[in-house]
Amino acid sequence: MVLTADCLPILLCDRAGTVVAAVHAGWRGLVAGVIAATVARLKVPPMELLAWLGPAIGPTAFEVGDEVRTAFLAQDRANGHFFYPSLNDGRWLADIYGLARLQLRRLFVTAIYGGHSCTFLDAERFFSYRRTGDTGRMASLIWLV
Repeated sequence: MVLTADCLPILLCDRAGTVVAAVHAGWRGLVAGVIAATVARLKVPPMELLAWLGPAIGPTAFEVGDEVRTAFLAQDRANGHFFYPSLNDGRWLADIYGLARLQLRRLFVTAIYGGHSCTFLDAERFFSYRRTGDTGRMASLIWLV
């Protein structure tokens, strides 16, 4: 289980159903390599993994400062494709789904699903700390049967 508010939950499993993982992938975790660390701990070939990207703040709502963009660019210049200038000077809109997909693909995880639900914009279905300012979390779960 992973608890998130606007950060990205990533659920992983192998095709054989022998391993699972739940990842909390906010921007700091993505920069720090949480996806690569998790994939390595699963000890199965990455091509055998399936990834599901759960509800998170979407690219039209995830506004970040230049320090966030700079951190991602220092990690990989290709990350620049997932940042768009905001209407607020010195700010950027970040596509956390795109950043996670790129990392997964670079690790040879190609079966990637989800990544289409914005917690900020879809108030009827999802909690968003950035939208409400209230403390709370959503749970994403995965388990072995």
